[in-house]
Amino acid sequence: MRSILLALSLLFSVHLAANDAAITVNEAYARATPPNAPTSAIFMQMNNNSEQTVSLVSASTPAAGRVELHTMLMDGDVMQMRQVEKIEVPAGKQVELKPGGLHLMLFDLASKFAEGEEVELTLVFSDGSQQQLTVPVKKVMHKMKHHH
Repeated sequence: MRSILLALSLLFSVHLAANDAAITVNEAYARATPPNAPTSAIFMQMNNNSEQTVSLVSASTPAAGRVELHTMLMDGDVMQMRQVEKIEVPAGKQVELKPGGLHLMLFDLASKFAEGEEVELTLVFSDGSQQQLTVPVKKVMHKMKHHH
């Protein structure tokens, strides 16, 4: 019995070592830019697989001069975008970056983002980890107007 428990605990620890990234990112995509648009946005799901809150603290891409972390807030009857210092992902939880909510805002684009292209992205987290992603560009329809 003891050897079975030891074998199971070793198997479990090997599985944890293989998946030791606190944050996993799923379904990331960049918004294709409409004509004359100087900005784009990136959306994704972030899952925190650890027992501590981990925050996204910055992001960068060679496709843009600047990347900011943003949220959308209602100000009276107007939806407004606001920069935030970090995006917290609580332990064991998922946070979705989506149109009309939290997102990465890309400024000073090197070129327009066309549907079907890919964008290289680096995410930096509060635990010191970084993730390199290749993000597909998709066409996203807007449902509401917003102001910077």
